[in-house]
Amino acid sequence: MKITTEAGERHVLAITVDNEAGVLAKITGLFTARGYNIESLTVADISSDHALSRITIVTNGPPQIIDQIIAQLDRLVPVHKVTDLTDAGAHVEREIALVKVAGTGDKRIEALRLADVFRAKVVDTTITSFIFEITGASEKIDRFIALMRECGLVEVGRTGVVAIARGAEAA
Repeated sequence: MKITTEAGERHVLAITVDNEAGVLAKITGLFTARGYNIESLTVADISSDHALSRITIVTNGPPQIIDQIIAQLDRLVPVHKVTDLTDAGAHVEREIALVKVAGTGDKRIEALRLADVFRAKVVDTTITSFIFEITGASEKIDRFIALMRECGLVEVGRTGVVAIARGAEAA
């Protein structure tokens, strides 16, 4: 699914790299040096021997800029593979957020009702606040947060997008 904004098309890049110090700095440095924006970035170890990590980056740009980013990433020594999941076809994207909401009375009841509609889970509660865990597409989380502002939003923590290609093949 391609999403176009005034900054260009939104792309999700999956990058397999050596799991060693400084690799993330090289990747982000490439973006910074060329003035490319990173909307979301997640990193995790993906191999049993801890030798490889996967970096998922969400960025925007016209097709020629995205192609240039991919080509430049491919040339970096610690990079094993770069896949543009947006161009590769169907993929699944998810994000997790923790959302703290404070309120009493009707605002508290409304926050719980909205959480139920969005399938957010209460992971912590006090007499005056909740912390909700919500998982889903970034747009869903954006909508939930916007509604929680009316109920007493206090704080938000988000993981950033993780994505994986659909089907039996690896990205």
